Amino acid sequence: MRLTPLRVAAIILALSLPAGLLIAQEEPAPAPQEQAPPAEPAPAPSGEVPEPTAEENAAAPRDPLEIYADLNLFGEIFDRIRAEYVDPPDEKELIRAAIQGMLTSLDPHSGYLPPADYDDMREDTSGEFGGLGIEVTMEEGIIKVVSPIDDTPAAKAGIMANDLIIELDGIQVQGLTLDEAVAKMRGPIGTSIKVTVFREGVDKPLDFELTRATIAMRAVRWTMEGGTEEGKGDVAVLRLSRFSEQAFVGIEKALKDIYEQRDGVAPKGIILDLRNNPGGLVDQSVYVADAFLKQGAVVLTRGRIPEESARYDAQPDTLDAMISDVPLVVLINGGSASAAEIVAGALQDHKRATLVGTRSFGKGSVQSIISLGPDGAMRLTTARYYTPNNRSIQALGITPDIEIKQVVPAEFQGRDEIIGEAGLAGHITIEGQEETSVGSSVYVPAEKADDTQLQYAIRLIDGAETNPAYPAVGE
Repeated sequence: MRLTPLRVAAIILALSLPAGLLIAQEEPAPAPQEQAPPAEPAPAPSGEVPEPTAEENAAAPRDPLEIYADLNLFGEIFDRIRAEYVDPPDEKELIRAAIQGMLTSLDPHSGYLPPADYDDMREDTSGEFGGLGIEVTMEEGIIKVVSPIDDTPAAKAGIMANDLIIELDGIQVQGLTLDEAVAKMRGPIGTSIKVTVFREGVDKPLDFELTRATIAMRAVRWTMEGGTEEGKGDVAVLRLSRFSEQAFVGIEKALKDIYEQRDGVAPKGIILDLRNNPGGLVDQSVYVADAFLKQGAVVLTRGRIPEESARYDAQPDTLDAMISDVPLVVLINGGSASAAEIVAGALQDHKRATLVGTRSFGKGSVQSIISLGPDGAMRLTTARYYTPNNRSIQALGITPDIEIKQVVPAEFQGRDEIIGEAGLAGHITIEGQEETSVGSSVYVPAEKADDTQLQYAIRLIDGAETNPAYPAVGE
């Protein structure tokens, strides 16, 4: 068979693998006197040797020549597509699609990130972007300012809460989605944009010429709850939306602000709200757990290679000393995943917090982001993680100490629950470990008064509710 240049290149690439890579897969041969003749497989009734099982195929290392033949097959199919497909294909997109297919066949969390997606991911995990510093929402098709972020171009220019954004660079925003409007306001740092707003009580629209700057997304919001006067309660509620690079600094700032507002007096209790937190950076989960722990393991990771196996420990510091005697409740639900589960599991195992809500998502694996230079990056599952008590939550989730379900409106009933990791096709399994088969709710009411889980946690800290699991008593 004629080998095209592509096939030849594939074979040469495969043959040029370092010899050590292949040698490392070989078992040392036993001494001659210990060797036994290989057992022949039992013949099938027809006299034919049965095909090896999938387990036997997985256990036996493949002949490198078989692997090279598969690479040659890939080259042959690629050539036929280029030569015979009805329309000329984009070769770069074909190869990227093949890479994506290879990675997504491993598990639901591995995948290929094209350059644009890689940039978005880095922005998302860093928690910083080029923008104006306006938190917005959409009401009846109109973009409304929730609040300007302190020390940002929007705040400095005088944009106010409840302003209605009607134009961006002279283009009407009505008809755009919220995401489209936000995308227009974001952009390279140092570039300018004209924002036109309508403000109640002002006759004419107001124009603001703003220069984009680095904006740090607010990962943590806090309020004081309980008592009778709004905002004057004794219970601190910290809502952590995701584990970006702003997570720990957000928790640290929130706790210090709470103490400053209360003239150094500790709150009666703290509620850490991790509901519908999809996770994020593992190191941030360690820092956040460490904020509430003096010592001990936070999370254990185990991978195929030694470099991916590690133990991360909490260390005593001024922050956990400041709140060491303050009772802690953590809220979780079916949308609490990954890094959120690391924090919840660590605080539960150390008996530092009482977990309230419903079972978490059950994502117990760690993904490494491996840069491919100008070609983007790959997200590859490289380890499983375990709580300090050596619990794996993969496809099982974390069960709260006190299960409290929300009162779900009729229009959402039956659609508010997800099975979680166990419901994802191709999820990683752990031999002998139980997996969940029922759903867990992700519904959280918009109004605090209707939030059954939050209100129960507040009553628990205030003493209006009692439960043997609260307060958590450390070992």
